[in-house]
Amino acid sequence: MSTPIPPAETETALARRYRLELNTGTAAAPVWSLVPGVQEFAPKVEATQQKSTTYDDEGWADSTVTELAWSIEAKLAHRCHPETRVFNAAQERLRTAAESFGGASVVHVRYYDREGRPEAYEGRALVTWEPEGGTSDDLDTVKVTITGKGPRKSIPNPVAGTPGALVADADADELPTTTKRGAA
Repeated sequence: MSTPIPPAETETALARRYRLELNTGTAAAPVWSLVPGVQEFAPKVEATQQKSTTYDDEGWADSTVTELAWSIEAKLAHRCHPETRVFNAAQERLRTAAESFGGASVVHVRYYDREGRPEAYEGRALVTWEPEGGTSDDLDTVKVTITGKGPRKSIPNPVAGTPGALVADADADELPTTTKRGAA
């Protein structure tokens, strides 16, 4: 028996590797705007499994995946302009979608690994906006749930091949807040 070679991948990725963007343009001419203030980010894909056991399985249970559902749970620091006190436009679009019906309730989002790795997705979704409240010394934070409406599609990572891709994103002043499709 041989001993396995230890993996070369010895660093642990950071949870803050994701970037969330909202299309503030149109389907024909998307304009991707950063959703700022993300404090927590948890993308999910949940599978619906139906029992498909037959006599041929000789008493062992069998299941088949019949549906996939995607969602994102995020906690946002509710951002406003330091002088005008107007809330961030991308966050406002999420809030108003959560309080709307029909087409106005659907948002087009994308998220990707800000260091350029291949994990990148986009899709249309519904939004739940839940202010977390708090005491007089708390920050204004919001729990946002983005629930996929149809497929989550894999896309080319917008920053793939960019040296040091968005690692400096911790300082939002260094990066543009909107990009056209395909621009970094």
